[in-house]
Amino acid sequence: MSLQQTAYVVRAKVPDRTALQAAVDVLGFDCKIDAFYVPFQCSGFLPCVLAGRKSGCEVYFESTAEALSDFPDLAESVGNRDVAITFRWGGDMSECACVLIVSAALAISFGAIVHYQDDDMLYSGEQLAEEARSALQAI
Repeated sequence: MSLQQTAYVVRAKVPDRTALQAAVDVLGFDCKIDAFYVPFQCSGFLPCVLAGRKSGCEVYFESTAEALSDFPDLAESVGNRDVAITFRWGGDMSECACVLIVSAALAISFGAIVHYQDDDMLYSGEQLAEEARSALQAI
């Protein structure tokens, strides 16, 4: 079973790996993002090291218009954020934690609006950070 979450960001604010890693570090999570992460160039499995263990998630970049085709009611909330960064993972809680941590960093430090498709819900950065802490406890 594959789960999916999308962070909507203004193109000019999409962070490079160094900036994204710094935002994760500020949140206090032990999650290291692999150099594979290159905005708009990477696609597929993004390796991460979570608390010293290999993990990761899938990452995809697309236009907001493409991503919102299944969720047109989100357009107003997304506003002028023109890039959709979609994360996918299986049932593994460490992969889920990676998604939550990176999404929290995107929301808190780069103004992302984050949408979890399975529940059709928007999450704040603080909610995502709290969910990440819960996921880490479940590992």
